[in-house]
Amino acid sequence: MHRKLEGRIVIATHNPGKLAEMRELLAPYGVEAVSAGELGLGEPEETGDTFEANARIKAIAAAQAARLPAFADDSGIVVDALDGAPGIYSARWAGETKDFNAAMARVERLLAERGATTPDKRRAHFVSALCVAWPDGDLEQVEARVDGTLVWPPRGTAGFGYDPMFLPDGHARTFGEMTSIEKHGMPPLGLGLSHRARAFVKLAEICLERR
Repeated sequence: MHRKLEGRIVIATHNPGKLAEMRELLAPYGVEAVSAGELGLGEPEETGDTFEANARIKAIAAAQAARLPAFADDSGIVVDALDGAPGIYSARWAGETKDFNAAMARVERLLAERGATTPDKRRAHFVSALCVAWPDGDLEQVEARVDGTLVWPPRGTAGFGYDPMFLPDGHARTFGEMTSIEKHGMPPLGLGLSHRARAFVKLAEICLERR
């Protein structure tokens, strides 16, 4: 039996872009969301070697610190030609200043060094692992992905992170050129396209009730 998520919860992130997406996804379910940053909670060290493990670390830490259910995401981009990098280190490639322009440039430089100049050699996918943790130790976890190709130069200023260089399969615009509704909005308004939206659909089926 899956446990329902309701009332007030903590979103275990200090990333404003990720926070905005999560709040939009949760809005139809009548869940009041406050961020770990707004509560002054620290960021735990992400010592896991998978997206799932790091999402679990963040959710458990926030749930125990706030004594509220906590909702965490760990996500990143996995580039085939780079042997899966940056993967779980996607955010860390942006450094202390969260400079994703520099991170995207690093990805592009490494792809060029490996001769990955044609679309078939520039395959990548985004992964999102979502975890809900309750203060008493209950957990729910799901994971999803979206496949695509990396473009250069980056296109668009919407979204965040590596969005401007990621062209999802079957589309002519990058995530950086799509509105938030197009990228992660749920049907009928949006396509539920992003990795986070796809993971959220799985989580909603087991933990949330639409209000």
